[in-house]
Amino acid sequence: MIQSDKGGDPPDRDRKLSTATQPQNGLSQILRHVLQELSLFYSRDVNGVCLLYDLLHSPWLRALLKVYDCLQEFKEKKLVPATPHAQRLSCEVIELLRDVPNSPEVQELRKLLQAPHYKALLSAHDTVAQKDFEPLLPPLPDNIPESEEAMRIVCLVKNQQPLGATIKRHEMTGDILVARVIHGGLVERSGLLYAGDKLVEVNGVSVEGLDPEQVIHILAMSRSTIMFKVVPVSDPPVNSQKMDPSIPCMDAGLPFQKGDILQIVDQNDALWWQARKISDLSTCAGLIPSNHLLKRKQREFWWSQPYQPHTCLKSKEEFIGSGQKFFIAGFRRSMRLCRRKSHLSQLHATACCAGSCYNAVGAPYEEVVRYQRRPTDKHRLIVLVGPSGVGVTELRRQLIEFNPNHFQSAVPHTTRSPKNYEMNGREYHYVSKETFENLMYSHRMLEYGEYKGHLYGTSVDAVNAVLDEGKVCVMDLEPQDIQAARTRELKPYVIFIKPSSLSYMKQSRKNAKIITDYFVDMKFKDEDLQEMEDLAKKIETQFGQFFDHMIVNDNLQDACAQLLSAVQKAQEEPQWVPATWISTDAES
Repeated sequence: MIQSDKGGDPPDRDRKLSTATQPQNGLSQILRHVLQELSLFYSRDVNGVCLLYDLLHSPWLRALLKVYDCLQEFKEKKLVPATPHAQRLSCEVIELLRDVPNSPEVQELRKLLQAPHYKALLSAHDTVAQKDFEPLLPPLPDNIPESEEAMRIVCLVKNQQPLGATIKRHEMTGDILVARVIHGGLVERSGLLYAGDKLVEVNGVSVEGLDPEQVIHILAMSRSTIMFKVVPVSDPPVNSQKMDPSIPCMDAGLPFQKGDILQIVDQNDALWWQARKISDLSTCAGLIPSNHLLKRKQREFWWSQPYQPHTCLKSKEEFIGSGQKFFIAGFRRSMRLCRRKSHLSQLHATACCAGSCYNAVGAPYEEVVRYQRRPTDKHRLIVLVGPSGVGVTELRRQLIEFNPNHFQSAVPHTTRSPKNYEMNGREYHYVSKETFENLMYSHRMLEYGEYKGHLYGTSVDAVNAVLDEGKVCVMDLEPQDIQAARTRELKPYVIFIKPSSLSYMKQSRKNAKIITDYFVDMKFKDEDLQEMEDLAKKIETQFGQFFDHMIVNDNLQDACAQLLSAVQKAQEEPQWVPATWISTDAES
Protein backbone atom coordinates (compact mmCIF):
# COMPACT_ATOMS: atom_id res chain seq x y z
CA MET A 1 0.00 0.00 0.00
CA ILE A 2 1.60 3.27 -1.12
CA GLN A 3 0.04 6.59 -0.38
CA SER A 4 1.42 10.09 -0.75
CA ASP A 5 0.44 13.07 1.33
CA LYS A 6 1.65 16.06 -0.66
CA GLY A 7 0.87 18.63 2.03
CA GLY A 8 2.32 22.10 1.79
CA ASP A 9 0.81 25.27 0.38
CA PRO A 10 -0.46 25.45 -3.21
CA PRO A 11 1.30 27.75 -5.67
CA ASP A 12 -0.12 31.21 -6.27
CA ARG A 13 -1.94 30.23 -9.44
CA ASP A 14 -3.59 27.25 -7.76
CA ARG A 15 -4.45 29.33 -4.72
CA LYS A 16 -6.35 31.79 -6.89
CA LEU A 17 -8.20 28.94 -8.53
CA SER A 18 -9.16 27.37 -5.21
CA THR A 19 -10.68 30.63 -3.96
CA ALA A 20 -12.95 30.71 -6.98
CA THR A 21 -14.56 27.35 -6.28
CA GLN A 22 -17.16 28.68 -3.87
CA PRO A 23 -20.80 27.98 -4.77
CA GLN A 24 -21.27 31.47 -6.21
CA ASN A 25 -18.31 30.96 -8.59
CA GLY A 26 -18.39 27.20 -9.09
CA LEU A 27 -16.09 25.02 -11.15
CA SER A 28 -18.76 24.64 -13.83
CA GLN A 29 -18.66 28.40 -14.41
CA ILE A 30 -14.84 28.34 -14.47
CA LEU A 31 -14.99 25.57 -17.04
CA ARG A 32 -17.21 27.70 -19.28
CA HIS A 33 -14.72 30.59 -19.13
CA VAL A 34 -11.83 28.25 -19.97
CA LEU A 35 -13.75 26.86 -22.95
CA GLN A 36 -14.42 30.39 -24.19
CA GLU A 37 -10.70 31.18 -24.03
CA LEU A 38 -9.77 27.92 -25.76
CA SER A 39 -12.27 28.55 -28.56
CA LEU A 40 -10.08 31.45 -29.73
CA PHE A 41 -7.12 29.08 -30.22
CA TYR A 42 -9.22 26.18 -31.48
CA SER A 43 -9.75 27.80 -34.90
CA ARG A 44 -6.00 28.48 -35.20
CA ASP A 45 -5.21 24.76 -34.83
CA VAL A 46 -2.66 25.35 -32.07
CA ASN A 47 -0.91 22.09 -31.12
CA GLY A 48 -2.71 20.28 -28.26
CA VAL A 49 -5.61 22.73 -28.01
CA CYS A 50 -8.04 20.41 -29.81
CA LEU A 51 -7.37 17.59 -27.37
CA LEU A 52 -7.73 19.86 -24.34
CA TYR A 53 -10.89 21.42 -25.77
CA ASP A 54 -12.49 18.00 -26.29
CA LEU A 55 -11.48 16.91 -22.79
CA LEU A 56 -12.94 19.93 -21.05
CA HIS A 57 -16.06 19.70 -23.23
CA SER A 58 -16.72 16.05 -22.30
CA PRO A 59 -20.09 15.34 -20.60
CA TRP A 60 -18.59 13.21 -17.82
CA LEU A 61 -16.31 16.05 -16.70
CA ARG A 62 -19.21 18.48 -16.68
CA ALA A 63 -21.27 16.06 -14.61
CA LEU A 64 -18.39 15.48 -12.19
CA LEU A 65 -17.85 19.20 -11.65
CA LYS A 66 -21.58 19.71 -11.18
CA VAL A 67 -21.54 17.08 -8.43
CA TYR A 68 -18.55 18.82 -6.86
CA ASP A 69 -20.39 22.15 -6.87
CA CYS A 70 -23.39 20.53 -5.21
CA LEU A 71 -21.18 19.01 -2.51
CA GLN A 72 -19.51 22.35 -1.89
CA GLU A 73 -22.89 24.04 -1.59
CA PHE A 74 -24.05 21.32 0.83
CA LYS A 75 -20.87 21.73 2.86
CA GLU A 76 -21.47 25.48 3.20
CA LYS A 77 -24.96 24.89 4.61
CA LYS A 78 -23.53 22.77 7.47
CA LEU A 79 -26.67 20.66 7.77
CA VAL A 80 -27.12 18.55 10.91
CA PRO A 81 -29.11 15.25 10.79
CA ALA A 82 -32.27 15.11 12.87
CA THR A 83 -31.21 11.69 14.15
CA PRO A 84 -28.22 9.43 13.43
CA HIS A 85 -30.36 6.31 13.97
CA ALA A 86 -33.15 6.57 11.41
CA GLN A 87 -33.03 2.84 10.66
CA ARG A 88 -33.58 1.94 14.31
CA LEU A 89 -36.41 4.49 14.53
CA SER A 90 -38.07 2.89 11.51
CA CYS A 91 -37.87 -0.53 13.18
CA GLU A 92 -39.48 0.90 16.31
CA VAL A 93 -42.31 2.34 14.23
CA ILE A 94 -42.88 -1.07 12.64
CA GLU A 95 -43.06 -2.61 16.12
CA LEU A 96 -45.62 0.01 17.22
CA LEU A 97 -47.74 -0.71 14.16
CA ARG A 98 -48.27 -4.25 15.43
CA ASP A 99 -50.50 -2.86 18.20
CA VAL A 100 -52.45 -0.54 15.87
CA PRO A 101 -55.77 -1.81 14.45
CA ASN A 102 -55.22 -3.18 10.97
CA SER A 103 -56.34 -0.95 8.10
CA PRO A 104 -55.32 -0.32 4.47
CA GLU A 105 -53.30 2.71 5.56
CA VAL A 106 -51.42 0.74 8.22
CA GLN A 107 -50.71 -2.07 5.76
CA GLU A 108 -49.43 0.42 3.19
CA LEU A 109 -47.19 2.16 5.75
CA ARG A 110 -45.80 -1.17 6.95
CA LYS A 111 -45.11 -2.20 3.37
CA LEU A 112 -43.30 1.09 2.66
CA LEU A 113 -41.16 0.87 5.81
CA GLN A 114 -40.17 -2.72 4.98
CA ALA A 115 -39.33 -2.03 1.33
CA PRO A 116 -35.67 -2.97 0.62
CA HIS A 117 -34.95 0.32 -1.15
CA TYR A 118 -36.31 2.38 1.74
CA LYS A 119 -34.33 0.39 4.31
CA ALA A 120 -31.19 0.80 2.19
CA LEU A 121 -31.85 4.55 2.04
CA LEU A 122 -32.11 4.77 5.84
CA SER A 123 -28.95 2.69 6.21
CA ALA A 124 -27.08 5.08 3.90
CA HIS A 125 -28.51 8.05 5.83
CA ASP A 126 -27.25 6.65 9.15
CA THR A 127 -23.82 5.99 7.68
CA VAL A 128 -23.54 9.62 6.59
CA ALA A 129 -25.08 10.95 9.82
CA GLN A 130 -22.63 8.96 11.96
CA LYS A 131 -19.73 9.96 9.67
CA ASP A 132 -18.84 6.31 9.26
CA PHE A 133 -16.57 6.89 6.28
CA GLU A 134 -13.50 4.84 7.21
CA PRO A 135 -12.45 2.47 4.39
CA LEU A 136 -11.94 -1.16 5.40
CA LEU A 137 -9.13 -3.17 3.89
CA PRO A 138 -9.88 -6.82 3.06
CA PRO A 139 -7.86 -9.47 4.88
CA LEU A 140 -4.83 -11.04 3.25
CA PRO A 141 -5.30 -14.20 1.16
CA ASP A 142 -5.68 -17.45 3.08
CA ASN A 143 -2.69 -19.18 1.51
CA ILE A 144 0.05 -17.01 3.01
CA PRO A 145 2.48 -19.13 5.06
CA GLU A 146 2.07 -18.60 8.76
CA SER A 147 5.81 -18.15 9.21
CA GLU A 148 5.92 -15.12 6.91
CA GLU A 149 5.29 -11.68 8.40
CA ALA A 150 2.91 -9.34 6.60
CA MET A 151 5.10 -6.59 5.17
CA ARG A 152 3.76 -3.17 4.20
CA ILE A 153 5.28 -0.24 2.30
CA VAL A 154 4.34 3.28 3.37
CA CYS A 155 5.30 6.39 1.41
CA LEU A 156 5.03 9.83 3.04
CA VAL A 157 5.87 13.28 1.64
CA LYS A 158 6.71 15.56 4.56
CA ASN A 159 7.44 18.88 2.75
CA GLN A 160 9.53 20.37 5.55
CA GLN A 161 6.97 19.43 8.21
CA PRO A 162 7.71 17.04 11.11
CA LEU A 163 6.43 13.49 10.88
CA GLY A 164 4.79 13.55 14.29
CA ALA A 165 5.98 10.18 15.64
CA THR A 166 8.62 8.78 17.98
CA ILE A 167 10.56 5.52 17.79
CA LYS A 168 12.18 3.20 20.31
CA ARG A 169 14.19 -0.02 20.48
CA HIS A 170 12.51 -3.16 21.83
CA GLU A 171 14.43 -4.27 24.92
CA MET A 172 14.21 -8.00 24.14
CA THR A 173 14.33 -8.27 20.34
CA GLY A 174 16.22 -5.09 19.43
CA ASP A 175 13.60 -4.18 16.82
CA ILE A 176 12.95 -0.52 16.01
CA LEU A 177 9.29 0.20 16.81
CA VAL A 178 7.00 3.19 16.42
CA ALA A 179 6.65 4.28 20.04
CA ARG A 180 3.99 7.00 19.78
CA VAL A 181 2.01 8.77 17.07
CA ILE A 182 1.43 12.47 17.80
CA HIS A 183 -2.13 13.65 17.29
CA GLY A 184 -2.42 16.04 14.32
CA GLY A 185 0.94 15.11 12.85
CA LEU A 186 1.61 13.86 9.33
CA VAL A 187 1.78 10.21 10.41
CA GLU A 188 -1.51 10.42 12.32
CA ARG A 189 -3.28 12.16 9.41
CA SER A 190 -2.05 9.56 6.93
CA GLY A 191 -3.46 6.68 9.02
CA LEU A 192 -0.69 4.40 7.71
CA LEU A 193 1.62 4.02 10.73
CA TYR A 194 0.58 2.97 14.22
CA ALA A 195 2.23 2.67 17.60
CA GLY A 196 3.83 -0.77 17.76
CA ASP A 197 4.61 -1.10 14.03
CA LYS A 198 8.09 -2.55 13.44
CA LEU A 199 10.35 -0.61 11.08
CA VAL A 200 12.30 -2.83 8.67
CA GLU A 201 13.67 -0.31 6.16
CA VAL A 202 13.77 3.47 5.76
CA ASN A 203 14.37 4.71 2.22
CA GLY A 204 15.78 1.30 1.27
CA VAL A 205 18.21 1.19 4.22
CA SER A 206 17.75 -1.70 6.64
CA VAL A 207 17.39 -0.55 10.26
CA GLU A 208 18.38 -3.92 11.70
CA GLY A 209 21.09 -3.40 14.32
CA LEU A 210 20.80 0.40 14.20
CA ASP A 211 20.17 2.62 17.19
CA PRO A 212 17.10 4.87 17.23
CA GLU A 213 19.42 7.91 16.88
CA GLN A 214 20.85 6.47 13.66
CA VAL A 215 17.35 5.93 12.27
CA ILE A 216 16.44 9.51 13.20
CA HIS A 217 19.54 10.68 11.31
CA ILE A 218 18.35 8.82 8.17
CA LEU A 219 14.95 10.48 8.51
CA ALA A 220 16.53 13.91 8.98
CA MET A 221 18.52 13.49 5.76
CA SER A 222 15.32 12.82 3.81
CA ARG A 223 14.17 16.06 2.26
CA SER A 224 10.81 15.12 0.76
CA THR A 225 9.71 11.53 0.22
CA ILE A 226 10.24 8.94 2.95
CA MET A 227 9.67 5.26 2.16
CA PHE A 228 9.04 2.94 5.10
CA LYS A 229 8.92 -0.83 5.01
CA VAL A 230 7.12 -1.98 8.16
CA VAL A 231 5.58 -5.02 9.80
CA PRO A 232 2.17 -3.95 11.17
CA VAL A 233 1.49 -4.33 14.87
CA SER A 234 0.05 -7.78 15.54
CA ASP A 235 -1.73 -6.95 18.79
CA PRO A 236 -5.47 -6.21 18.61
CA PRO A 237 -6.79 -2.79 19.66
CA VAL A 238 -6.82 -2.31 23.40
CA ASN A 239 -10.14 -1.80 25.16
CA SER A 240 -8.64 -1.23 28.61
CA GLN A 241 -8.36 2.27 30.01
CA LYS A 242 -5.12 1.27 31.74
CA MET A 243 -3.40 0.23 28.49
CA ASP A 244 -4.68 2.81 25.98
CA PRO A 245 -2.41 5.88 26.13
CA SER A 246 -4.75 7.98 23.97
CA ILE A 247 -7.68 8.00 26.39
CA PRO A 248 -8.45 11.54 27.68
CA CYS A 249 -8.88 10.41 31.30
CA MET A 250 -7.53 7.02 32.39
CA ASP A 251 -9.72 6.80 35.48
CA ALA A 252 -12.88 7.45 33.45
CA GLY A 253 -12.33 4.52 31.07
CA LEU A 254 -14.65 1.52 30.92
CA PRO A 255 -12.79 -1.78 30.31
CA PHE A 256 -14.73 -4.35 28.29
CA GLN A 257 -14.19 -7.59 26.42
CA LYS A 258 -15.37 -8.81 23.03
CA GLY A 259 -18.97 -9.95 23.36
CA ASP A 260 -19.92 -7.62 26.24
CA ILE A 261 -23.26 -5.83 25.90
CA LEU A 262 -22.83 -2.06 26.34
CA GLN A 263 -25.44 0.68 26.65
CA ILE A 264 -24.25 3.82 24.84
CA VAL A 265 -25.41 6.91 26.73
CA ASP A 266 -23.49 9.66 24.91
CA GLN A 267 -22.03 9.91 21.39
CA ASN A 268 -21.29 13.62 21.16
CA ASP A 269 -17.52 13.18 21.10
CA ALA A 270 -16.12 11.92 17.79
CA LEU A 271 -13.44 9.73 19.38
CA TRP A 272 -14.68 8.72 22.83
CA TRP A 273 -18.23 7.66 23.74
CA GLN A 274 -19.77 7.21 27.17
CA ALA A 275 -21.25 3.79 27.96
CA ARG A 276 -21.98 1.31 30.73
CA LYS A 277 -22.27 -2.45 30.82
CA ILE A 278 -25.79 -3.79 30.53
CA SER A 279 -24.97 -6.31 33.27
CA ASP A 280 -24.44 -3.48 35.78
CA LEU A 281 -26.56 -0.44 34.92
CA SER A 282 -26.29 0.92 38.45
CA THR A 283 -22.68 2.04 37.91
CA CYS A 284 -21.63 5.31 36.32
CA ALA A 285 -20.89 5.50 32.62
CA GLY A 286 -17.29 5.28 31.42
CA LEU A 287 -15.35 6.17 28.28
CA ILE A 288 -15.04 3.72 25.40
CA PRO A 289 -13.46 4.22 21.94
CA SER A 290 -15.97 5.46 19.38
CA ASN A 291 -16.88 3.48 16.30
CA HIS A 292 -14.69 5.79 14.21
CA LEU A 293 -11.68 5.45 16.51
CA LEU A 294 -11.87 1.66 16.76
CA LYS A 295 -12.22 1.27 13.01
CA ARG A 296 -9.11 3.35 12.55
CA LYS A 297 -7.25 1.07 14.98
CA GLN A 298 -8.62 -2.11 13.45
CA ARG A 299 -7.75 -1.34 9.84
CA GLU A 300 -4.16 -2.41 10.17
CA PHE A 301 -4.92 -5.17 12.68
CA TRP A 302 -7.28 -7.05 10.35
CA TRP A 303 -4.95 -6.45 7.44
CA SER A 304 -2.06 -8.04 9.29
CA GLN A 305 -4.00 -11.03 10.70
CA PRO A 306 -5.10 -13.33 7.84
CA TYR A 307 -7.18 -16.34 8.85
CA GLN A 308 -5.46 -19.67 8.21
CA PRO A 309 -8.08 -22.39 7.73
CA HIS A 310 -7.27 -25.90 8.94
CA THR A 311 -7.54 -28.24 5.97
CA CYS A 312 -5.91 -31.56 6.71
CA LEU A 313 -7.59 -33.34 9.62
CA LYS A 314 -10.97 -34.88 10.31
CA SER A 315 -11.77 -37.22 13.16
CA LYS A 316 -12.82 -40.73 12.27
CA GLU A 317 -16.22 -40.17 13.84
CA GLU A 318 -16.86 -37.33 11.41
CA PHE A 319 -16.67 -39.76 8.50
CA ILE A 320 -19.20 -42.25 9.87
CA GLY A 321 -22.48 -42.32 7.95
CA SER A 322 -25.93 -41.86 9.39
CA GLY A 323 -27.03 -45.49 9.29
CA GLN A 324 -30.11 -46.97 7.66
CA LYS A 325 -32.85 -45.75 9.99
CA PHE A 326 -33.07 -42.28 8.48
CA PHE A 327 -31.02 -40.11 6.15
CA ILE A 328 -28.98 -37.18 7.43
CA ALA A 329 -27.76 -35.06 4.55
CA GLY A 330 -24.38 -33.37 4.72
CA PHE A 331 -22.37 -36.26 6.18
CA ARG A 332 -21.09 -37.48 2.83
CA ARG A 333 -17.32 -37.56 2.46
CA SER A 334 -17.33 -35.62 -0.82
CA MET A 335 -19.20 -32.76 0.84
CA ARG A 336 -16.70 -32.53 3.69
CA LEU A 337 -13.63 -32.78 1.50
CA CYS A 338 -14.90 -30.15 -0.90
CA ARG A 339 -15.06 -27.73 2.01
CA ARG A 340 -11.32 -28.14 2.49
CA LYS A 341 -10.66 -27.64 -1.20
CA SER A 342 -12.97 -24.64 -1.41
CA HIS A 343 -10.45 -22.42 0.35
CA LEU A 344 -8.18 -22.77 -2.68
CA SER A 345 -10.95 -22.54 -5.25
CA GLN A 346 -10.98 -19.44 -7.42
CA LEU A 347 -14.69 -19.92 -7.88
CA HIS A 348 -15.22 -19.52 -4.16
CA ALA A 349 -13.24 -16.29 -4.14
CA THR A 350 -14.94 -14.58 -7.08
CA ALA A 351 -18.51 -15.11 -5.91
CA CYS A 352 -18.10 -13.91 -2.32
CA CYS A 353 -19.92 -10.79 -1.26
CA ALA A 354 -16.91 -8.82 -0.15
CA GLY A 355 -18.77 -5.81 1.12
CA SER A 356 -20.93 -7.57 3.66
CA CYS A 357 -18.15 -9.85 4.92
CA TYR A 358 -15.47 -7.22 5.36
CA ASN A 359 -17.85 -4.70 6.87
CA ALA A 360 -19.14 -7.19 9.36
CA VAL A 361 -15.76 -8.50 10.40
CA GLY A 362 -14.32 -5.01 10.63
CA ALA A 363 -17.30 -3.43 12.46
CA PRO A 364 -16.19 -2.69 16.05
CA TYR A 365 -19.72 -2.50 17.45
CA GLU A 366 -23.04 -4.04 16.46
CA GLU A 367 -26.35 -2.73 17.74
CA VAL A 368 -28.32 -5.52 19.42
CA VAL A 369 -31.79 -5.98 20.91
CA ARG A 370 -33.53 -8.68 22.94
CA TYR A 371 -35.34 -11.20 20.74
CA GLN A 372 -37.94 -13.67 22.01
CA ARG A 373 -39.06 -16.22 19.43
CA ARG A 374 -42.83 -16.48 19.28
CA PRO A 375 -44.48 -19.92 19.00
CA THR A 376 -45.67 -19.04 15.48
CA ASP A 377 -42.16 -18.06 14.32
CA LYS A 378 -39.78 -20.40 12.57
CA HIS A 379 -37.09 -22.02 14.67
CA ARG A 380 -33.68 -20.40 14.66
CA LEU A 381 -30.95 -22.03 12.57
CA ILE A 382 -28.36 -23.77 14.76
CA VAL A 383 -24.80 -23.36 13.47
CA LEU A 384 -21.91 -25.37 14.93
CA VAL A 385 -18.37 -24.10 14.45
CA GLY A 386 -15.05 -25.55 15.52
CA PRO A 387 -11.60 -26.67 14.36
CA SER A 388 -11.27 -29.92 12.43
CA GLY A 389 -11.01 -32.95 14.69
CA VAL A 390 -12.82 -31.40 17.64
CA GLY A 391 -15.98 -33.45 16.96
CA VAL A 392 -18.37 -30.88 15.47
CA THR A 393 -19.94 -33.31 13.00
CA GLU A 394 -20.21 -36.06 15.59
CA LEU A 395 -22.06 -33.72 17.96
CA ARG A 396 -24.43 -32.73 15.17
CA ARG A 397 -25.03 -36.36 14.26
CA GLN A 398 -25.83 -37.33 17.85
CA LEU A 399 -28.14 -34.33 18.28
CA ILE A 400 -30.15 -35.35 15.22
CA GLU A 401 -30.22 -39.01 16.26
CA PHE A 402 -31.58 -37.94 19.66
CA ASN A 403 -34.78 -36.64 18.02
CA PRO A 404 -34.82 -36.92 14.21
CA ASN A 405 -38.43 -35.68 14.12
CA HIS A 406 -37.33 -32.37 15.64
CA PHE A 407 -33.72 -31.89 14.47
CA GLN A 408 -32.63 -32.20 10.86
CA SER A 409 -29.83 -31.12 8.51
CA ALA A 410 -30.36 -29.28 5.26
CA VAL A 411 -30.02 -31.32 2.07
CA PRO A 412 -27.02 -29.95 0.14
CA HIS A 413 -26.85 -29.26 -3.60
CA THR A 414 -24.39 -30.82 -6.03
CA THR A 415 -23.68 -30.78 -9.74
CA ARG A 416 -22.60 -34.44 -9.95
CA SER A 417 -24.90 -37.15 -11.23
CA PRO A 418 -26.81 -39.28 -8.69
CA LYS A 419 -25.61 -42.80 -7.99
CA ASN A 420 -27.88 -45.83 -8.35
CA TYR A 421 -28.92 -45.96 -4.70
CA GLU A 422 -29.34 -42.17 -4.30
CA MET A 423 -32.58 -40.21 -4.55
CA ASN A 424 -32.93 -36.56 -5.50
CA GLY A 425 -33.78 -34.49 -2.43
CA ARG A 426 -32.62 -37.16 0.02
CA GLU A 427 -28.82 -37.34 -0.19
CA TYR A 428 -28.46 -34.27 -2.40
CA HIS A 429 -30.37 -31.88 -4.62
CA TYR A 430 -28.93 -32.67 -8.05
CA VAL A 431 -28.78 -29.53 -10.19
CA SER A 432 -26.97 -28.28 -13.27
CA LYS A 433 -23.81 -26.22 -13.00
CA GLU A 434 -25.66 -23.19 -14.35
CA THR A 435 -28.34 -23.47 -11.64
CA PHE A 436 -25.69 -23.93 -8.95
CA GLU A 437 -23.73 -20.89 -10.10
CA ASN A 438 -26.91 -18.79 -10.22
CA LEU A 439 -27.50 -19.66 -6.57
CA MET A 440 -23.93 -18.66 -5.77
CA TYR A 441 -24.00 -15.31 -7.53
CA SER A 442 -27.39 -14.44 -6.04
CA HIS A 443 -25.90 -15.17 -2.56
CA ARG A 444 -28.33 -18.00 -1.85
CA MET A 445 -25.55 -20.45 -0.91
CA LEU A 446 -24.36 -20.51 2.70
CA GLU A 447 -21.31 -22.59 1.81
CA TYR A 448 -19.95 -24.13 -1.36
CA GLY A 449 -16.83 -25.63 -2.87
CA GLU A 450 -15.48 -27.88 -5.58
CA TYR A 451 -14.35 -31.50 -5.27
CA LYS A 452 -13.21 -33.74 -8.13
CA GLY A 453 -14.69 -31.35 -10.69
CA HIS A 454 -18.14 -31.19 -9.04
CA LEU A 455 -19.68 -28.38 -7.02
CA TYR A 456 -21.21 -28.98 -3.58
CA GLY A 457 -22.97 -26.55 -1.27
CA THR A 458 -25.82 -25.82 1.13
CA SER A 459 -28.42 -23.27 0.05
CA VAL A 460 -30.62 -20.90 2.02
CA ASP A 461 -33.66 -22.51 0.42
CA ALA A 462 -32.59 -25.95 1.69
CA VAL A 463 -32.35 -24.56 5.23
CA ASN A 464 -35.74 -22.86 4.90
CA ALA A 465 -37.24 -26.15 3.72
CA VAL A 466 -36.34 -27.70 7.07
CA LEU A 467 -37.52 -24.67 9.06
CA ASP A 468 -40.83 -24.57 7.15
CA GLU A 469 -41.56 -28.09 8.39
CA GLY A 470 -41.42 -26.79 11.96
CA LYS A 471 -38.08 -28.50 12.64
CA VAL A 472 -34.77 -27.15 13.94
CA CYS A 473 -32.13 -27.06 11.20
CA VAL A 474 -28.65 -27.97 12.46
CA MET A 475 -25.55 -27.47 10.34
CA ASP A 476 -21.82 -26.98 10.78
CA LEU A 477 -20.03 -24.20 8.94
CA GLU A 478 -16.50 -23.03 8.42
CA PRO A 479 -15.90 -19.84 10.46
CA GLN A 480 -15.59 -17.61 7.40
CA ASP A 481 -19.04 -18.78 6.23
CA ILE A 482 -20.85 -17.64 9.38
CA GLN A 483 -21.49 -14.17 7.99
CA ALA A 484 -23.44 -15.55 5.03
CA ALA A 485 -25.89 -17.16 7.47
CA ARG A 486 -26.29 -14.11 9.75
CA THR A 487 -29.47 -12.75 8.18
CA ARG A 488 -32.93 -11.71 9.34
CA GLU A 489 -34.28 -14.64 7.37
CA LEU A 490 -32.45 -17.37 9.34
CA LYS A 491 -31.56 -15.71 12.68
CA PRO A 492 -28.76 -18.23 13.35
CA TYR A 493 -27.64 -19.23 16.83
CA VAL A 494 -23.89 -19.92 16.57
CA ILE A 495 -22.28 -22.42 18.97
CA PHE A 496 -18.51 -22.71 19.11
CA ILE A 497 -17.18 -26.21 19.90
CA LYS A 498 -13.86 -25.75 21.65
CA PRO A 499 -11.27 -28.47 22.32
CA SER A 500 -10.20 -29.25 25.87
CA SER A 501 -6.70 -28.57 27.15
CA LEU A 502 -3.76 -30.11 25.32
CA SER A 503 -2.83 -32.39 28.21
CA TYR A 504 -6.41 -33.68 28.50
CA MET A 505 -6.65 -34.33 24.75
CA LYS A 506 -3.46 -36.40 24.84
CA GLN A 507 -5.15 -38.73 27.31
CA SER A 508 -8.68 -38.79 25.91
CA ARG A 509 -7.61 -39.21 22.27
CA LYS A 510 -4.82 -41.67 22.81
CA ASN A 511 -6.61 -44.35 20.74
CA ALA A 512 -8.63 -42.02 18.49
CA LYS A 513 -8.03 -42.08 14.73
CA ILE A 514 -7.96 -39.34 12.13
CA ILE A 515 -8.50 -39.63 8.41
CA THR A 516 -6.60 -37.69 5.79
CA ASP A 517 -7.69 -36.83 2.26
CA TYR A 518 -6.41 -40.27 1.27
CA PHE A 519 -8.80 -41.95 3.74
CA VAL A 520 -6.01 -43.65 5.70
CA ASP A 521 -6.46 -44.27 9.44
CA MET A 522 -3.81 -42.52 11.48
CA LYS A 523 -3.42 -41.94 15.19
CA PHE A 524 -3.46 -38.42 16.58
CA LYS A 525 0.05 -37.05 16.99
CA ASP A 526 1.00 -34.38 19.48
CA GLU A 527 1.46 -31.87 16.67
CA ASP A 528 -2.09 -32.63 15.42
CA LEU A 529 -3.52 -31.83 18.84
CA GLN A 530 -1.38 -28.72 19.13
CA GLU A 531 -2.56 -27.56 15.73
CA MET A 532 -6.18 -28.11 16.77
CA GLU A 533 -5.67 -26.01 19.91
CA ASP A 534 -3.90 -23.23 18.01
CA LEU A 535 -6.60 -23.10 15.36
CA ALA A 536 -9.33 -22.94 18.01
CA LYS A 537 -7.63 -19.88 19.51
CA LYS A 538 -7.40 -18.24 16.08
CA ILE A 539 -11.06 -18.91 15.33
CA GLU A 540 -12.14 -17.56 18.71
CA THR A 541 -10.00 -14.44 18.31
CA GLN A 542 -11.16 -13.60 14.81
CA PHE A 543 -14.78 -14.77 14.85
CA GLY A 544 -15.65 -14.82 18.57
CA GLN A 545 -17.96 -11.82 18.19
CA PHE A 546 -20.36 -14.04 16.23
CA PHE A 547 -20.59 -16.80 18.86
CA ASP A 548 -23.73 -17.01 20.98
CA HIS A 549 -22.58 -19.97 23.08
CA MET A 550 -19.41 -21.98 23.70
CA ILE A 551 -19.02 -25.67 24.60
CA VAL A 552 -15.75 -27.37 25.58
CA ASN A 553 -15.77 -30.90 24.17
CA ASP A 554 -13.71 -32.71 26.80
CA ASN A 555 -16.35 -35.45 27.14
CA LEU A 556 -18.66 -36.34 24.25
CA GLN A 557 -21.62 -37.29 26.42
CA ASP A 558 -21.43 -34.11 28.51
CA ALA A 559 -20.92 -32.00 25.39
CA CYS A 560 -24.05 -33.52 23.80
CA ALA A 561 -26.08 -32.67 26.92
CA GLN A 562 -24.77 -29.10 26.90
CA LEU A 563 -25.54 -28.79 23.19
CA LEU A 564 -29.13 -29.96 23.65
CA SER A 565 -29.62 -27.49 26.51
CA ALA A 566 -28.14 -24.60 24.50
CA VAL A 567 -30.34 -25.36 21.48
CA GLN A 568 -33.47 -25.40 23.64
CA LYS A 569 -32.54 -22.06 25.23
CA ALA A 570 -31.94 -20.57 21.79
CA GLN A 571 -35.51 -21.38 20.76
CA GLU A 572 -37.31 -20.65 24.04
CA GLU A 573 -35.45 -17.90 25.93
CA PRO A 574 -34.77 -14.24 24.99
CA GLN A 575 -31.43 -13.73 23.26
CA TRP A 576 -29.42 -10.73 22.07
CA VAL A 577 -29.57 -10.41 18.28
CA PRO A 578 -28.61 -7.67 15.77
CA ALA A 579 -31.19 -4.85 15.80
CA THR A 580 -31.68 -5.15 12.04
CA TRP A 581 -33.20 -8.62 12.51
CA ILE A 582 -36.31 -7.43 14.32
CA SER A 583 -37.88 -5.97 11.15
CA THR A 584 -38.67 -9.54 10.11
CA ASP A 585 -40.78 -9.99 13.22
CA ALA A 586 -43.14 -7.26 12.09
CA GLU A 587 -43.99 -8.93 8.79
CA SER A 588 -47.51 -10.26 8.57
